[in-house]
Amino acid sequence: MRVLLSGNEAVARGAYEAGAGIATGYPGTPSSEIIATLVEKYADVVCEWSVNEKVALEVAIGASLKGVRSLVTMKHVGLNVAADPLMTLAFTGVNAGLVIAVADDPGMHSSQNEQDSRHWGKFGFLPILEPSDSQEAKDFVRLGFEISERFEVPLILRLVTRVSHTRTPVWCDEPPSQMPLFSYQKDIRKYVMAPANAIHRHPLAVERFQKLREFSETFSGNIVDSQEMNRRVGILTHGLVYHHVKEVFPDVPVMKIGMYPLPVKKIQDFASSVEELWVVEELDPLIEEEVRSLGISVRRGKGEIPWCGELTPDVLRKAFGLPVEISCLVEEKLPARPPKMCQGCSHIPVFEVLRDMELTVWGDIGCYTLGAFTPYSAMDTCICMGAGAGVEAGFKKAAMRQGEHVRSVGVVGDSTFFHSAMTHVVNAVYNKIPMKLLVLDNHITAMTGHQPNPASRVNAYAQTTPYVDIEKVVRGLGVERVVKVSAYDRERLKAVIEEELIAEGPSVIIVDGVCVIAQPKLNKLWNRGG
Repeated sequence: MRVLLSGNEAVARGAYEAGAGIATGYPGTPSSEIIATLVEKYADVVCEWSVNEKVALEVAIGASLKGVRSLVTMKHVGLNVAADPLMTLAFTGVNAGLVIAVADDPGMHSSQNEQDSRHWGKFGFLPILEPSDSQEAKDFVRLGFEISERFEVPLILRLVTRVSHTRTPVWCDEPPSQMPLFSYQKDIRKYVMAPANAIHRHPLAVERFQKLREFSETFSGNIVDSQEMNRRVGILTHGLVYHHVKEVFPDVPVMKIGMYPLPVKKIQDFASSVEELWVVEELDPLIEEEVRSLGISVRRGKGEIPWCGELTPDVLRKAFGLPVEISCLVEEKLPARPPKMCQGCSHIPVFEVLRDMELTVWGDIGCYTLGAFTPYSAMDTCICMGAGAGVEAGFKKAAMRQGEHVRSVGVVGDSTFFHSAMTHVVNAVYNKIPMKLLVLDNHITAMTGHQPNPASRVNAYAQTTPYVDIEKVVRGLGVERVVKVSAYDRERLKAVIEEELIAEGPSVIIVDGVCVIAQPKLNKLWNRGG
């Protein structure tokens, strides 16, 4: 059966076809649709939206140890959060297969930075597969589980926005009738990473990486496309960029990298078959640097190609001095229309109050990041999830040292509170920091597509779950000054903030207002009562 699937839908299909039993993740564009598709279409795969990426990976590790193939999904910055367990998991290895689907965002369509997740392979001695389209996305998931089990290693599937969100034809299969059987066997020397054991696992990880490099020489996703072509120039590229290279240079031999570690011998053979080698990479020059380290001359690479942003056919043409006859870019003649909060959004009155009070506001990741822009201009920073609380604490601590009173607050959302702000609340209580934190509780993870979180009272399957009350959590963490106020009660909100700004010790103000887009659905689920 051949169907049209986005890259994310294809990853979900690949997990199903591979017989994966568990899928975990935290929402993050451009990766969010993987879990959503599994929930909607593949009941055999048990899914959860975890409270953060570290938790998601650790749950998957447990499932792998139990003998169940597991998939973890996140965006590129999410892997930063999950790096702690990942880097040690690289030493221990896995039992049943474990694939980590990480979606990078070149061009920062919906991200606070650009990162190239291919670096994690060399950093952690881990294999990475990089699909160029939906067919490969599906196939590489299946192959990824096999590689993971063959080498007892977690495997990273590196996606990018254009692969995740572009639909291309995919041939679908069914799961195997029989799955490999893995049972948990206690092995302290392998799984307990105390120094005495870990010191023996590091050399094994290095040795395994060399075996993976040998395997890469025969990996079907490393493609050489050079039949009956002019051999003056050959291009070495990777993933999605392969298709752009083929469009711009249709008559040039091309080698596409689909797996890391790199197939060194295959690259050497390709380089020796052409007079001049070019390396075309999106974001960082990982391939180029390793190829140069092999003593292979690279005539053109990052000296011509931008380090930043997406590589489109037009960008490549411009980089190599080729004419852009018909540009795919439309000239913008109208003034830009900046993103804005939805009409009736519960964040609007909050940022109107913060603006009018002329406070310093330490922001965070979420819909409320838009509070930094006009007509509010009421946010001073946006770094990462949880940083709204952490920066506020640090600012207040520095002000205390200087003997100053500052009018500042931190702002986080409900999903961010559970993700990584709770620890800052504990830290403020423990260290007696007069942090003033606003938790904007709209009961949903809105920005990434209205995924549920512990404040939603429902899980990924829209099943009713115990309500994790943020107010009770904060009080349980030791905060004495906790106030809950409606987002739409501007006067009371302003009065509460003014009162807490002069109060001693940490304060948490929970600003309650259900997301207006999600409210009809949430009300229906809540009124269902079970």
